[in-house]
Formats: sequence, structure tokens, C-alpha cells
Amino acid sequence: MARAPIVTLVSQKGGAGKTTVAMQLAAGLARRGRKVEVVDLDVQGSASRWATTAAPAHPFPARMHAFDGDPRDLPEKLAKWRKRADVVVLDCPPSIDHPRTLAALNHTDLAIVPVVPSPTDLWSTRAVERLIVGLQATHPGLQGVLVPNRVTRTLLAADVMAVMREFELPVLPTILNQRNAYAQSAAIGGSVFDLGSAAHAAQLEVLRLVSAVAKRLGETE
Repeated sequence: MARAPIVTLVSQKGGAGKTTVAMQLAAGLARRGRKVEVVDLDVQGSASRWATTAAPAHPFPARMHAFDGDPRDLPEKLAKWRKRADVVVLDCPPSIDHPRTLAALNHTDLAIVPVVPSPTDLWSTRAVERLIVGLQATHPGLQGVLVPNRVTRTLLAADVMAVMREFELPVLPTILNQRNAYAQSAAIGGSVFDLGSAAHAAQLEVLRLVSAVAKRLGETE
């Protein structure tokens, strides 16, 4: 049996929507019939709180773990979670210098970097890119991709998106726009798929994200 791939959400600063992307991705993968384990490595515990907000009758579709231990213990925990999952999603602290982030990336198959189209986010993304590219020298199985997130229809956003394509890490062919549906799904402890037809546009975005991630992991439709 092939080992479950590890998908890690990483950023250098808060506000990039890292947890939102992690939880929507996990829910989307679960809708495809995948057994998903989500590991909250962030001391803020946003992913854990997101999942515990769900009503008992409608639990979040992925199993949640809050990891607050020594980063040196993470490999053993990951080995256990991978045995019962098809995909493991890690939500890292918003810092590339945090020991848990570094420990996670050393065991990651696909690192996803959410990027809000703003100059300051581009600057911080360069630091994340340098870290991932540096790790690829000793961890050749590590892939890294950028995901435009919280995108708005402005000339500045369009200019930043163009600059993103000049990065060494590829830009995943999907965009998550700035939509109320993402915040609403966090409020109910679910995903955009729990919001009905009113969230159709967001649902399509997440489906494209899931398909793009699955393709990166070598899955077929």
C-alpha cells in the first residue's frame, strides 16, 4: 500500500488564508472519497477551532488532530496518521522559522503557499520560496506551489498575479477569490460545500483546487 501523501500549508505571515485553504482542501478531498487527516500545527489553533465549531450531527468531514508537542515527535505521529489516511493535510504556524514548520516540510510531498495579491505578501512569499527550494536539494520529493488566495478584481491584484508567474515555484492553475462563503463556512465548522447553491462560485473554485492538487500528487480523475 502506497503511503499517504502529506500536503502542507505554509506561509511567512498571517492573513494569507492558510487555514482557510487547508480546511477547504481537506473537505474537497473528502468529497472525492479520500480519508483525510488534518493536523493543526499552529499555536493559534485556528483549524482545530474551525472543526470543533461543527454541529455534532454534521461533523467536519476530515479527522482533526491538534499537535502541540515537541517537533522531534512529529515524524512518529505522521507515520501513524498516514497509515489510516489517503491524504494528510498539515496547517503550519505562519512562520518559516518555527520548528514545527521546518519539521513538517522535511516530511512533505506538496507544500502549498497561499499568496494574497499584495506587494507585502509577495515579499514574504519570496522567503518561503527560498526555504522550499533550498530544502528540495536534500528532499527531492518535495514539491512547492503557489496558490492565489483572497483575490480581488483590482489592477494591483492583476499586476501582482503577473509577478507571481515570475517566481521559481509554479502557480497552481486555480484561484480562490475574496468571498464571504469562505468565512461563512468557518463559522459553521464546515466548508463551502455545506452552504448550498449560494456558494456555488466558491464551490467551483475549491473543486478546481482539489483537482489541481490531486494532479500534483499523481492522482487521476
